[in-house]
Amino acid sequence: MNNLRISAFFTPQLILFFAILLMFTSCRTSEDPIRIGATMSLSGSLSTQGIAAANGYRLCETDLNHEEGLFGRPIEISIYDDESNPERAIDLYKQLITEEGVDAILGPYGSTLTEAVAPVTEEHRYIHISPLAATTSIWEQGREYLFMVLPPAELFLSGLMEMASQKGLDRVAILAQDAIFPQAAAAGAKERAEVLGLEVLVFENYPTGTEDFDRYLHMLKNEQIEVFAMAASPLDDFIKMTRQMKSANLNVKMFGTSGAVAQYQEALGVDAEYTFGLSAWEPTLPWPGIDEFVESYRDQFGMEPSFHAAGAYSSCRLFAKAAREAGNLNPDLMREILLEMETTTLFGPYAVDNRGYQTANQGVFIQWQDGEKVVVWPEEVATGSPIIPAPPWNER
Repeated sequence: MNNLRISAFFTPQLILFFAILLMFTSCRTSEDPIRIGATMSLSGSLSTQGIAAANGYRLCETDLNHEEGLFGRPIEISIYDDESNPERAIDLYKQLITEEGVDAILGPYGSTLTEAVAPVTEEHRYIHISPLAATTSIWEQGREYLFMVLPPAELFLSGLMEMASQKGLDRVAILAQDAIFPQAAAAGAKERAEVLGLEVLVFENYPTGTEDFDRYLHMLKNEQIEVFAMAASPLDDFIKMTRQMKSANLNVKMFGTSGAVAQYQEALGVDAEYTFGLSAWEPTLPWPGIDEFVESYRDQFGMEPSFHAAGAYSSCRLFAKAAREAGNLNPDLMREILLEMETTTLFGPYAVDNRGYQTANQGVFIQWQDGEKVVVWPEEVATGSPIIPAPPWNER
């Protein structure tokens, strides 16, 4: 009797109604966006890099949605300003994951903030492709879902030491901000210099927020330094140092920094000439998709892209590639794919070891020549030759 009542209840008309309702509901679900959360340093000391990186994420969002998103669903990237503050970044990633329930995350700018938020993303098992963190120690803590795309920090000043050695220069000074990325870059430079037989006569750290570098300039003068390497996260530090070197009439044969962006030349004009800097990416490199990226970036943002923009864009693209190969956002499946993946993005080669630590990308060194960035190292991708030594300030 009960079975008869149930059968009578599910009439053909009612079954058709439920089928249409189920189909409508499925269509609505498939059109809901995949929500991706991130923070970037849109204000504070790291904003120059952070704004460019946020632009890279935005362009990736645009391009992926032109390609019908992921799994036939559009993507929607929410980017919050972490104010260049690690504690703020931690709070925001917790909010994105536990309160807003985003489907995925993209990483913040730099090593300091990545180190801060990695415990949060690890705890909740979110794939975290870091666009612009490079400090080795971050990948030596048993983390399973964190992936690097930049060259390791320890390589960021190695090219400067290589070129110095080739030119027979050997009196070296290395100055680093007291933060984890600059410290790692300085340590790598010192190690490479010593391997090459260079003499590191000055190896100093300076406090974050330093405005007056006078005492360090005296050290360099006293030691008759030929090669000066500087590692810092705030790009303003390089600008301040260059101005103070000129004011003090400190002439070195090579001055190189751990980051080269257009804002350095824009701030200094001709005083930027002959400075070397690490760039993880340049638009003249022979990587696939660069021309289209540069054109799209110019159209959308009205400016030239820096390596920070390219790094963020390519990290987002790597995330999408892994998700598409997995067929879903399962973190363990995506993790295995990213560990095994060997590819070349517009940011350069990508391959990692079992820590998620970059093994394929070594970056390039540029020198400012006639107001332009010229790739001068390594030789196989160089577009020009380094000018060494730099002329004295009074001859420029």
